Order: sequence, then C-alpha cells, then structure tokens
Amino acid sequence: MLMRQLEALLFISPQPVSEETLSAALGQSVRSVGDAIERLNSCYAAGRGVVLLRMAGGWQMATAPDLESTVADFQGMAAAQRVRLSKAAIETLAVVAYNQPVTRSEVEEIRTVRCDRVIDTLLRHGLVRVAGRKKSIGNPLLYRTTDRFLELFGLESISSLPTIEDLQDTFVEERPNGEDGAWTDGDE
Repeated sequence: MLMRQLEALLFISPQPVSEETLSAALGQSVRSVGDAIERLNSCYAAGRGVVLLRMAGGWQMATAPDLESTVADFQGMAAAQRVRLSKAAIETLAVVAYNQPVTRSEVEEIRTVRCDRVIDTLLRHGLVRVAGRKKSIGNPLLYRTTDRFLELFGLESISSLPTIEDLQDTFVEERPNGEDGAWTDGDE
C-alpha cells in the first residue's frame, strides 16, 4: 500500500518531493518511505516508461530517458492539435452546443453576424460536425458538437453543460440605471 501511495504522490507532484515531506504526508517513518521508494525505483528500472529520479533533495517521476524522441514527437503532435479559438468562434460554438442540431442561418440569427467562416474553422478543428440536413426550404446543413468538443471542454456529455439558469446565477447581470447612463448590477 505504501508503494502505491508514494507512486500516486510522486505522479501528481510537479517538482521533486523529499522523503521527509512524503513521510509527513503519509504518517510513515522516513526510513520506511526511503525503503519503499527504493523498491518502487527497482520496479521502474525494469524497462518501464517512467523512472524515479533523485534530484534537488527529493524524488520525482520522469519519462525514461530512452523514450525522449517518442515523447518529443508526441508533444509536437499534441501542440499541432492545440486549438486557439477567437471570441467569435467560442460564441458560435456555444450557440451550436446549446441549440444543436442547428443550421448556420439559425446561428447567425442568434449571433446577429455572418458565421460561415467561423463554422468552417470549427469544422476544420473537429469541434463541430455536419449532422444531416434540416427538412425545410433549401435543406440547410445541421451542425452538432463532436466528442473532441467534449474532450476540449472536459465534459462527459452535452447534458453536462451548465444550464442558462446556472450561468445567470454565476454572472451578475448589468443594465443601465436611470437617465445618467451609469451601470449598476441587476439587483438594484
């Protein structure tokens, strides 16, 4: 059990952790923590993808040195897949998420601006997808969010999105107050 606890703590720590700190955190003697780290280190030394390194007066979990190029290649791929969204793209994505399936013209009606280029960007990033055609004049395309959208925003499903009521409770509504045009919170 102690080895598993140490492994978990070292896994989540962004910097080296001393045996004394680990001992205090787990209520174990420094000697038993040191022995358990040595056993854990032996397990990792047997050709695993991670290793334990002693550095800066403590222990830290790190990638095995022989896997440096594999990790670098993966990090390069992940960096290439990062998504930077403009305010317009986030607004459009929110409209699609809360109203899906939705047509481009319905999104434009809600946002009151053209959205064709923004929707193309969201399609290219894999955040929305074509979900069929609406049975109406012209049979416009319908858009839905994707699993990538859920991953990017840390959602289990679309039903995990906060409700409009939740959002209203979170943010203070502002409105003009009186003739002087000063702004006050919505409670006044």
